[in-house]
Amino acid sequence: MPAIELRRRPVERIWGRTALPPPFDTLAADGRPVGEIWFEAPGGDAELLVKYLFTAERLSIQVHPDAEDAARRGLESCKDEAWLILDAEPGASIGLGLTRAVGRDALRAAAVSGAIEELVDWRTVRPGEILYSPAGTIHAIGAGLSLIEIQQNCDVTYRLYDYGRPRALQIEDAVSAARLQPHSPTMRPREAGEGREIHVEGGHFVLERWRGERRVAFEAAAPVLLIPLADSGTAGGRRLLAGTVWTTEGSCELCLAAGADLLVAYGGAQVRAFDAAV
Repeated sequence: MPAIELRRRPVERIWGRTALPPPFDTLAADGRPVGEIWFEAPGGDAELLVKYLFTAERLSIQVHPDAEDAARRGLESCKDEAWLILDAEPGASIGLGLTRAVGRDALRAAAVSGAIEELVDWRTVRPGEILYSPAGTIHAIGAGLSLIEIQQNCDVTYRLYDYGRPRALQIEDAVSAARLQPHSPTMRPREAGEGREIHVEGGHFVLERWRGERRVAFEAAAPVLLIPLADSGTAGGRRLLAGTVWTTEGSCELCLAAGADLLVAYGGAQVRAFDAAV
């Protein structure tokens, strides 16, 4: 199929912002705190989902179901996530994993008392950094961040702690699903050809970053997401502009300009060998 631009949908969040940067500035023009921009495929049943996030406050300390938890609850998918940091205020951080291993009773008590704020491993982040959070990892995105999130298309979140905000918690579900130890959030990127880096692999999806001029014709047996970080050229003859997200499957010709910067994401654990120059 040809490259198809995904529809963007603003999602109001209490931790979001009332003013967004271009090209999303018109989506928060009515003063609502928009926290997420969802990019939705036709039919809404895509394996992966892409979001832009804009945070004015910390998100809840939370966890998503892993494969075992999802199977036990009859969910269609677990929820691995990866984040590319676009912009970060000084000192902005993301909590990933715990500072030390704990038992489930201790985790439950920390969530109830609020001590979990100190138990979470808060890490200062910088623009350009890519972090990987496999399902089951306790995490919290901090304030003052703009980022792109690539995730499995599962809208299930268990909140452990929400800083006193009047929203429901799912402590028992979170304690049951959570990994109870520290987590290393980054994978060392590896090159897979000139201008092609692999940042996430071996889990439930692969995330690549392509930079620089190239012309590629590939055959994709399953959907591939194209996320331009800069105006990057064309896919199937259609312009890839920053702030858009595209999906393509089957035959596609990709023509990237010299200043191209493109995220490429697709389901599965293994890197695909679809990069064939023409």
